[in-house]
Amino acid sequence: MRSKNLSQVALADDWQNGGFGLYIHWPFCQAKCPYCDFNSHVVSSIDQQAWQRAYLSEIERIGEETQGRILRSVFFGGGTPSMMDPDLVDAILSKVRATWSMANDIEITLEANPTSVEAGRFVGYRQAGVNRVSMGIQALNDRDLRALGRLHTAKEALTAFSTARETFDRVSFDLIYARQGQDLETWRQELGQALDLAIDHLSLYQLTIEDGTAFGDRYAAGKLRGLPDDDVAADMYALTQQICGDAGFAGYEVSNHARPGCESIHNKIYWNYGDYAGIGPGAHGRLTINGQKLATEAPLAPGKWLSQVNDTGNGDAARVSLSKEDQQSEMLLMGMRVFEGVALDRLPLGRTDEFENSINNLKEIGMVQIEKGRLQLTSEGRPVLNAVLRELLVD
Repeated sequence: MRSKNLSQVALADDWQNGGFGLYIHWPFCQAKCPYCDFNSHVVSSIDQQAWQRAYLSEIERIGEETQGRILRSVFFGGGTPSMMDPDLVDAILSKVRATWSMANDIEITLEANPTSVEAGRFVGYRQAGVNRVSMGIQALNDRDLRALGRLHTAKEALTAFSTARETFDRVSFDLIYARQGQDLETWRQELGQALDLAIDHLSLYQLTIEDGTAFGDRYAAGKLRGLPDDDVAADMYALTQQICGDAGFAGYEVSNHARPGCESIHNKIYWNYGDYAGIGPGAHGRLTINGQKLATEAPLAPGKWLSQVNDTGNGDAARVSLSKEDQQSEMLLMGMRVFEGVALDRLPLGRTDEFENSINNLKEIGMVQIEKGRLQLTSEGRPVLNAVLRELLVD
């Protein structure tokens, strides 16, 4: 009985290995990009005071359940959070500071698009407490920006990036590769330009065609032409790892590269399977309450979420207790994305015979390795992450 109790305590406290963060979802955009499957909406007007009341109410509610924790990160995602009034961001962060103790090195990130960047707005965000900006640039030439449905030009992106780096010490930006008409050499040149611009962090995503998006519909109809084939896309991934590594931006996750010590704290909470509160339409969360790991989810529709918070004081659409099997699957799904891998002694189910057999099978074909008690992908395993996960996950 004693060992069982110790095991239960260890599992209940496991979130502390990843830390605690807060995600705020802003659901509005100026336009819907054809590749985007995020919960984003285009509207003619926004009552930001109404949204402020709802966000503050949800922070207070979740804060009551998570008292005593140290907050490691806040992330404003979307949508396009740089459409938020600086006063709204300031009110949210003031409430956050009044609700939780904050880490000395807390990371407070706001996503921005070049079309919504103004120098005065950025200064307002910085004064509110934002200390990191993540910019959705996506491409560095006008032809590809138009094909991706972006509203900004390459020149506007560079101007916005310059404004951001004059205002914040930490600025990351996103690019998409394996785009229509793109080959290995053009990606090599664009990546070199990106690294010349970069400060400390880059997110480099391979274009994926998602069901339910405009690109998904075109692809299904055979109208999305010029995409690189799988071999070329794999070569682009390998080239990305090599060039970024040589430039001092080591890959620390499948799509993310940073100078040493500049990795995203917030994203590492996800990948290290910590706890995070999700607030806003469609936001997901993982919270350990009374020894139970809970999956939380909010209504997708902005109006429905706003009304629900106003009417009931609770923005959750669902709150589900996760089994050990669920937790192990999620820990592997998230943790195997990070190059340092998953600590085997954290696995909720332990190292069962079936799991050991899966690891041994993958080791024999060079897909995984175990280093210092951590299960990691090899360089050969990273491009086929999904296949590795299918072998490892609990049925």
